[in-house]
Amino acid sequence: MKITKNKILNSYLLQLFVVIAIIIVVNIINSYVFTRFDLTTEKRYTLSKSTQELLESVDDIIYFRVFLDGEFPAGFKRLRRETKELLNEFRAYNNNIEYEFINPSSSESVQERNDTYQLLMEQGLNPTNLQVKTKSGMDQQVIFPGALVSYKNNELPVELLDAQFNAPPEAALNNSIQNLEFKFAEVIHSLIKSVKPKVAFIEGHGELNDMETYDIALALQDNYIVDRVKIDGKISSLVTRILVDSVNSEYKINPTYAAIIVAKPDSIVSPKDKFIIDQYIMYGGKVLWLLDPVFASMDSIQTQENTVSIENNTDLQTQLFTYGAKLNNDLILDLSAMVIPIRTGQVGGQAQIDFFPWYYFPLITNTSQHPITKNLNAIKTQFVSSLDTTSVKGVKKTILLRTSDYSKVEHVPSMISLQLLREEPDMIQYSGPSRPIAVLLEGRFRSDFRNRLPQSIVKDKEIGYRETSVPTSMIVVSDGDIIKNQFHIPKGYPLPLGFDQFTRETFGNKEFILNAVNYLTEGPGLITLRSREMKLRLLDKTKISSNRLLWQLVNLLAPVLIVALAGVLLVWYRKRKYSK
Repeated sequence: MKITKNKILNSYLLQLFVVIAIIIVVNIINSYVFTRFDLTTEKRYTLSKSTQELLESVDDIIYFRVFLDGEFPAGFKRLRRETKELLNEFRAYNNNIEYEFINPSSSESVQERNDTYQLLMEQGLNPTNLQVKTKSGMDQQVIFPGALVSYKNNELPVELLDAQFNAPPEAALNNSIQNLEFKFAEVIHSLIKSVKPKVAFIEGHGELNDMETYDIALALQDNYIVDRVKIDGKISSLVTRILVDSVNSEYKINPTYAAIIVAKPDSIVSPKDKFIIDQYIMYGGKVLWLLDPVFASMDSIQTQENTVSIENNTDLQTQLFTYGAKLNNDLILDLSAMVIPIRTGQVGGQAQIDFFPWYYFPLITNTSQHPITKNLNAIKTQFVSSLDTTSVKGVKKTILLRTSDYSKVEHVPSMISLQLLREEPDMIQYSGPSRPIAVLLEGRFRSDFRNRLPQSIVKDKEIGYRETSVPTSMIVVSDGDIIKNQFHIPKGYPLPLGFDQFTRETFGNKEFILNAVNYLTEGPGLITLRSREMKLRLLDKTKISSNRLLWQLVNLLAPVLIVALAGVLLVWYRKRKYSK
């Protein structure tokens, strides 16, 4: 009997020593090899390879001040928790990541709180008003769901909450959480980038001026050097020529700008300027085309109820056709549309203003799952046309934006009348299908000037004519106003892009343009993080309401019964084992 007890004791001691040895070995290995395990279905706690590489390049403290501390509803508590967990993941890869959660409403002084709110708004964060249930009833709470990120002497704001048109709060919060890694990675990339790429707005053909693109140019300056360039027939305006062989007069030609933006020209582009843009593309330049194939304006309707839409001939349509996109001379009317203010009468000496949907201003909610457009808020357009893709070998086409299924096409020239506001829409006419209005083209493009270029230019090595491009990309949008900001009435200063001063709503125009430029200049690297998806697993509220008592009993009694059953089985097993 004594020998048996010693054997058992030695066996237990041996097992203990083995476990301790395994723990020591694992810890030694762990000190040299960095490994993390993510058991979630969507791998939500696994950073992408591009983010990991970005974090490895951080050589100094990056400090996040996150304004998500305080008493919030459950949804915002989840946003705070996910933000904290993501920052902990960042810090696991680089100790230079530091953060602090701050409650901007912590002060008991109303004046101090208002001063804090004003300072945060000046630094680029927007407030959100919440209705919070308290003991005394419903209370209004101001929160700033955002962060200020500092690196060395630079600081940038990050909005953590993505508002989405007609999206339920749970879905909007979930989409915001999905985009956290992209937003934080993007701001880190912007802060540590030593050299900013250059982008340019093309002018000289009636394009939108600097005030009409003021807000988007200001936003682009966080990541780019922004110029305005008049081509004026000079090839040096878009490409840089470097003499590499003086004997044979050979030049190396590179694009001067990472991307150019052609925003709503209203006059014919000269053949020479078209040729320069063409060769800029052939040498790898990227273009964001924002064109109106049809001219239509609300200015005429303000003085009279009717105006006429006509073709807007810029002579760029044939060039885009060669690259793979065909702009159609039509206007799209969509039942999913912006509302416009119309004076309907006068009450007490004051004009009475009502809002009516204007079908010529489609609201675009039908976006693709491409990282440029995924989870974007609705995008407002004005007098937008449809586009098609053409069969071009070696060019990949991805539709980015579409109208709704309740749309129709009106060919030009045509009459545009406010009478449309007084009529009930004929649902048969608005039966779709949806029409594409934005397309991404990627690949090797053929020059629009092939087979029709003078031999003197082809043989001129200084010009360096190319007939086929290196791999590059461009985005074509059949609405120039998508990038145009409104102006305050009556003060006249430019408003944020996407903000509509009549409805007081902010749409996704700015985010779309920023994502488009980012994709063109940086490639699919960080922006692919926007395609990550976290499933929203919500409880069925109908079943909860109809079987409330049942689910309460299950949640209360099931854990107790499981523990009790496990205890009974354990006692039975031990008794059975040692009774022998």
